[in-house]
Amino acid sequence: MTTPVYENFINGHFLKNQTGDTFAVKNPATDEVIYHVEIADEFIQNAAIESAKQGFAAWSAMTPIERSRILLKAVAILRERNDELAKVEVLDTGKPWQEAECVDVETGADVIEYFAGLAPAQVGQQQMVGNDFYYTRKEPLGICAGIGAWNYPLQIACWKSGPALAAGNAVIFKPSEETPLGAIKLAEIFIEAGVPAGVFNVVQGAAEVGQWLTANPNIEKVSFTGEVGTGKKVMASAAGSLKDVTMELGGKSPLLVFDDADVSQAVSAAMLGNFYTQGEVCTNCTRIYVHKNVYQQFIDELKTRTEQNIIAGDPMDPEVNLGALISKKHQELVLGYIDKGIQEGATLLTGGKALSPVSAPNGYFVEPTVFVDCKDDMTIVKEEIFGPVMSVLVFDDEDDVIQRANDTHLGLAAGVFTKDIQRAHRVIHQLQAGICWINSYGNSPAEMPVGGYKQSGIGRENGIETLDHYTQTKSIYVGMSNIESPF
Repeated sequence: MTTPVYENFINGHFLKNQTGDTFAVKNPATDEVIYHVEIADEFIQNAAIESAKQGFAAWSAMTPIERSRILLKAVAILRERNDELAKVEVLDTGKPWQEAECVDVETGADVIEYFAGLAPAQVGQQQMVGNDFYYTRKEPLGICAGIGAWNYPLQIACWKSGPALAAGNAVIFKPSEETPLGAIKLAEIFIEAGVPAGVFNVVQGAAEVGQWLTANPNIEKVSFTGEVGTGKKVMASAAGSLKDVTMELGGKSPLLVFDDADVSQAVSAAMLGNFYTQGEVCTNCTRIYVHKNVYQQFIDELKTRTEQNIIAGDPMDPEVNLGALISKKHQELVLGYIDKGIQEGATLLTGGKALSPVSAPNGYFVEPTVFVDCKDDMTIVKEEIFGPVMSVLVFDDEDDVIQRANDTHLGLAAGVFTKDIQRAHRVIHQLQAGICWINSYGNSPAEMPVGGYKQSGIGRENGIETLDHYTQTKSIYVGMSNIESPF
């Protein structure tokens, strides 16, 4: 059977490349090629820039309220096609249907809706300076580039396009080559909603296409989601033309469980923050620090629930809650980390092996894995694994566990479980992380800024402040009296 071939989406329609080069996309749950995608060659790249220039001219000339109305139409279409789009995400990513159906499309639509509402609310300032005055305008940047990750492809495309388009910019978006279809579907929806052609373009390919975007002098800003090493390369490339950058990078986030915590709730958070989306979530709390007084209770319940409540298999099965990892290569990487943990002396509480579920025997599955007897200097405790692998550590002193939690070059997320309200705030204020939760984990509404401390990122996505990252301030001085000149 012939698989479909998708072209790049430029100036409101699909555009064929000139080289004929394509890449294959596999369903991680079956190891089968499900479609091919054309690579953005030089012809496509040049067309994307020209398209975005024309799109920007039309889109930025519209009033904010006009842009808002069009974006809200796109939101309505996203919600209407939730199930269709969720299926695309499941087939591309290997994540369970029960997640994609209620999270991926919905949260992406939420963000576009949020920024569509904010678009008409952007205002400048005015101030008297003697008899004169000045005022400021918020103006769009121009062409912005978005580079997406493979774990939440459609959501990330929405997160990057929402504020960019609301502010009046044009976007050239490059999805991950592992999960390229969601962005194409979003591009089609924008056109259907009335977004002018050229405002949202999709170029396809691997690192070389991303490098072209980050170095191109016509692009004013790059927003990148991915791992730390790649983020550093993107930033270095963007520096050549002094581009603004937003970086949402990796994490090795701690969850601190104190002895007065609701242990069952803390176990729920730990499982959610390690096994949701097969552990392929940048904010995951992969270091669980549990107070010695509740440690045994915590790991007993964790072991029982992990072994009894997790169902791996065909991700389209609504009962399945653990999907396949993104690729065979990534599965091997995760299994390598598990082997490293055993070699360095950690004890497997449960899991630790590849899985071959009856309903998806050829998929890239790894058992939900929990290590105990962990030490802070172990590789599995220090490095981001991006799979269903949890490390549990013990503590008995508040100041000590804060120091241990902060002893990392990363700082994306953190969580605290305690019933003591003063402790909750005292501790969370000392944790070096950009996204924090108290007696909760993982929630990331459109209203809340998302981003990291240290090497986990630069700038923020979502929240009011993000709209400012997609605009520039123009100051205009107005002279109200004759100029005093010595000439």
